[in-house]
Amino acid sequence: MTTLVVLTVIDIVLLIAGLALYLFIVGGQLTKVAERLEECADVVWEIKKNAEVIGPGVERINRTGGVIAGALPLLYGMAEGIVVGATYQPEPEGTERPPAKPAAGTRRTRQLDGVGYRR
Repeated sequence: MTTLVVLTVIDIVLLIAGLALYLFIVGGQLTKVAERLEECADVVWEIKKNAEVIGPGVERINRTGGVIAGALPLLYGMAEGIVVGATYQPEPEGTERPPAKPAAGTRRTRQLDGVGYRR
C-alpha cells in the first residue's frame, strides 16, 4: 500500500507541475496580447484624433459626390449622343468626295505683314 500512496503523490505532484507550467505559458501569452492591445488602443486613439479634423470635409465630399451621382445619367446620355455622332459611316461607293476643309477656317499668316503688305 505504501507504493500506491507514493505513486499517487508523485502523480498529483506531476499534475500540479503540469498545470503550473501551462498557467505560466498561458500567462506569458496573455501578457503579450495585452501589450499588443495597448499599442492598438494608442493607434486607434491617434486615428480618432486625425479623423476628427477630416470629418467636416467628408460631409462636403459626400454632398459633392451626391451632386455628381445625380448628374451621371445626364452625362451618360450626352456621351451616347457623342458616340452616335462620331461613329464612322462609310460613304457609298461611287460618290465624289469634296476637298477637305481646315478645321479652324482659313489660316492667317503674318509674313505679309512683316514686309508691309496689308490685305
